[in-house]
Amino acid sequence: QNSRGVGSQLKDSISIAEFSASGAFGGHDILRKGFTSVKNELLPSHPLELSEKNFQLNQDKMNLSTLRNIQGLHAPLKLQMEFKAAKQIQRLPFLHSSNIALDTLRGNDECIGFEDILNDPSQSEVMGEPHVMVEYKLGLL
Repeated sequence: QNSRGVGSQLKDSISIAEFSASGAFGGHDILRKGFTSVKNELLPSHPLELSEKNFQLNQDKMNLSTLRNIQGLHAPLKLQMEFKAAKQIQRLPFLHSSNIALDTLRGNDECIGFEDILNDPSQSEVMGEPHVMVEYKLGLL
């Protein structure tokens, strides 16, 4: 029997690495740091990926900046108010909406894109019970 006692033996046998933030085996400590998201840790695979993700936003910013330089501050403000009003007008939640007003304001109404051909409304994931979907949208459920 050792003179130091059982408590000191346990204290001496636990290594400092077990108390580190990365865990005993170098993994992520969920209790201290929370769950990890792999999507947040991924870097873009190509330099143009971020540009393509934000293409419409960048296009809108460029168009509003050009409009402001040409016509003044009132023109982009009026167009932004029209965008906001067009976004609020939608069909019932269980019906597919083409957002033709937004496409017309952006000048995309005469362009054929990827979403025009491969976005079949009959295969939409929002198909469901109409009454339940409307009640959920209105906050009644």
